[in-house]
Amino acid sequence: MPDSLAPEAVVPRLRGRFGIDYRYVESTPSTQLLLAADAAEGAVVVAGEQTAGRGRLGRSWVAPAGTSLLCSVQLRPAVAPDRLPELTGVIARACAEAIETVTGLETELKFPNDVLVGGRKVAGILAEARESRVVAGIGVNVNIAEVDLPTRLETPATSLLVETRRETDRAELLVELLERIERRYDAWL
Repeated sequence: MPDSLAPEAVVPRLRGRFGIDYRYVESTPSTQLLLAADAAEGAVVVAGEQTAGRGRLGRSWVAPAGTSLLCSVQLRPAVAPDRLPELTGVIARACAEAIETVTGLETELKFPNDVLVGGRKVAGILAEARESRVVAGIGVNVNIAEVDLPTRLETPATSLLVETRRETDRAELLVELLERIERRYDAWL
């Protein structure tokens, strides 16, 4: 299955304002480092591979190149600072909905930032506030074979491939994810 996250595979399919400012890189330590402080709200950076991806509490996020959806979205919410932690849940719900829509799988949320399928972690969200903005990093295990999933984790890992027994188009998932984030974010505001 052709599976590209290049701009020409994603941008024409977008259904909202999130992702119009779109950047793709083959490899980076972390997509969160690539969003400029002055980037517009809804700007997105996507990577084919992260070499130093991280989750909550400094945990690492490891995935073979070209198998996952690894992205960061720029948000500029005009809300009181004490509301910003709520964004992690907003984005986690959007991620769960996107996975359900594209794959038909049933998901659940593990507070504060994980999306599970069958009790196993398929996605994680890391939202960090800085410089009057929030950078929301999202990692979804998409087309990772079971043998390549990390082991010895607090919550066992899975992937959409393992759960559905078929590959998922990462661009289709990204387009759905960005639309769901935009809707939930706007409602939250």
